Amino acid sequence: MAVQEAGQGAHGGGCTCGDCPHGAREGHRRAVAAFLAKREELAAGQGLPAAVAHSAGASRQWVSDELTQSAHDVAERGRAEGEAWLGRLWHRTLAVVWGGCGVLLLVQALTAIGAGWTSARTAGLLAALVVGGLLSAAAYAHRARGGVLAPVIGEDNRLSTSRTVAAGWVLLVVFAVLVLAGELAAASDHRERDALIDGLELARAAATVTVLAVVCAVAVLVRRVVGLRVLGQRLQKVRADRPRAADPLTDDAGRGSFADAQYVLVGAVAAVFAAVRLARRPEQLPELPWGLAVLVLVSAATYLAGKYAEGGRPVILSVVRAREAGDLDAPIRTGDDIEIRGAGFVPPGAGAADRLSRTVVRIGAVHVHVPLVPVPGGFTNPSDTVLTVPVPVDVEPGRVEVQVVTAAGVETNRVSIDVMD
Repeated sequence: MAVQEAGQGAHGGGCTCGDCPHGAREGHRRAVAAFLAKREELAAGQGLPAAVAHSAGASRQWVSDELTQSAHDVAERGRAEGEAWLGRLWHRTLAVVWGGCGVLLLVQALTAIGAGWTSARTAGLLAALVVGGLLSAAAYAHRARGGVLAPVIGEDNRLSTSRTVAAGWVLLVVFAVLVLAGELAAASDHRERDALIDGLELARAAATVTVLAVVCAVAVLVRRVVGLRVLGQRLQKVRADRPRAADPLTDDAGRGSFADAQYVLVGAVAAVFAAVRLARRPEQLPELPWGLAVLVLVSAATYLAGKYAEGGRPVILSVVRAREAGDLDAPIRTGDDIEIRGAGFVPPGAGAADRLSRTVVRIGAVHVHVPLVPVPGGFTNPSDTVLTVPVPVDVEPGRVEVQVVTAAGVETNRVSIDVMD
């Protein structure tokens, strides 16, 4: 009893230890609240030490360092919370799997009223139990990585759209084959067995097999395409803290994606049609109309084209001297602020402060971390199209090159500027 009370006192209530799910979640929540409060305070010009308040450059650097340190604490707490969340998720995935089996039993029991119980219904329940058992074993094996969802979580720790669609079709086809196997095992008449074997003929299930092959090929090809584009610095990828249910419908920044959403929607509609067809004719693989199959193929092609078209390498268009109101026009000198204009400086999904603080500008041989400039509700610097950084005194006068390194580690083109004495 004493041990139980000690455990409850250590990991209950306001625990932020990070060693238990509750502590990780509570610690992340408190870290986020503290960071937001500090950002709003500094954005309002409050909390600055007197030693740096007299210098705009020094105060900006101090504010950026304070926010960066706080943001790193939030990121560490977020990663711990994400790992704890994945560890808890496998229980929920098992509940969904066996809840689905219960729903199937209920539907079959209701539809059997008046029509009677058939061997196909028994085969369907046995197939559901086999699939549920296999998924449960897989969930236990991957219990630290999300259970059943582990195969559809991409390398960026997000739910993969292509893998989700492919996994749905694989489960549907496996279930249909197990139903046929169960009916074949229960069949006693040779003509009934021959009819069940005929139900596996390619001529009847050609459209279904084609859709299955295409969605699986798209899942493999998309992984290859994304990997090559990331290595070639033509696509910026930032790892997420944890998967989210909306990932298959959105891009890395959480915005709705047409290519992803239409692929999931069309694939789900076709899968529902195939499931209904299987329920009506369980003696054969679900036979998709070729019109619906072609619709899925067009949707897959659109999704694949969207993957080829998305992203792009960040680019610097111009570099100018930043001028405040009342300043005279002048050349760039050490200590001045420069404004780097371009596109793609903030990768999708890198809007958090800890990711923004990783943006670096290389001026000659000197690496300058882009300072965080807070405003109520967010940051004005860095942004996706404009970066403002000071020219350090270590930069030698003369012609130097400017280059940006984003939070994803991708380098932009180089632009030359003249730094005067």
